[in-house]
Amino acid sequence: MNKQHIINNAEYFIHDEPYYEPSANEVDIFNSALAENIPVLLKGPTGCGKTRFMEYMSWYHKRPLITVSCHDDLSTSDLVGRYLIKDNSTVWQDGPLTTAVRNGCICYLDEIVEARKDTTVVIHPLCDDRRILPLEKLGELLPASPDFCLTMSYNPGYQSAVKDLKPSTRQRFISIDFSYPAENIEAAIVHQESKLSMQQCEHLVKLAHMTRNLVGNGLEEGASTRLLVHTAKLISRGFEANLACKCGVANAITDDEETKKLLHEMIDTVF
Repeated sequence: MNKQHIINNAEYFIHDEPYYEPSANEVDIFNSALAENIPVLLKGPTGCGKTRFMEYMSWYHKRPLITVSCHDDLSTSDLVGRYLIKDNSTVWQDGPLTTAVRNGCICYLDEIVEARKDTTVVIHPLCDDRRILPLEKLGELLPASPDFCLTMSYNPGYQSAVKDLKPSTRQRFISIDFSYPAENIEAAIVHQESKLSMQQCEHLVKLAHMTRNLVGNGLEEGASTRLLVHTAKLISRGFEANLACKCGVANAITDDEETKKLLHEMIDTVF
């Protein structure tokens, strides 16, 4: 049986600086956690910049970044690795977590609560003083590279008894709370990403805040910064702002006809 470990680290590097506007002290907190080998949990609503933040920190520290989008069917083998049949022999193939541990990458588990609970337990030995990854199928305890960093994200808005982090997992991490940026910063982000005029971007942000005020009263979540960027790009392509907002915001965040009608009225008011 062969083991396959070597990767081309270059493919995991962020070569161009991602645009990111800090909204609080999240950069300083992450820098300190990285220096002390402390795992980091990012909490915040959909589309508020958690993934962009990780890309920025990867670029800033010149550390390779491996991102795993978690889902209900994510198994321990998907994270750690498995044996594969290749050329009439059995070859061990590292999973993304093992690859990160071996090669000193930042491993980012996006929306960790979507993964099965038995899968997340495998990260526990990595998140304390041991910093080891048990590879049961290899009979090996893999020590983490000094540069390895584990980060996770989740959306507290979808928190439930079924989908929540166990205290035994949560208390291995420091937590950074993310929210939507202040209005002036959010408008600047939308402007930078879409090249739409600042005035139009400010109108979009105003609309977003109106939708966020409806959370719990017809909406699970308001319009995200990501949705605003998508909508701004439609406007930049020549679509009328009213139509772009109905397609990019209202119809994207709800299917309820009464709520959509209310959102359309808001759009007519702003634009």
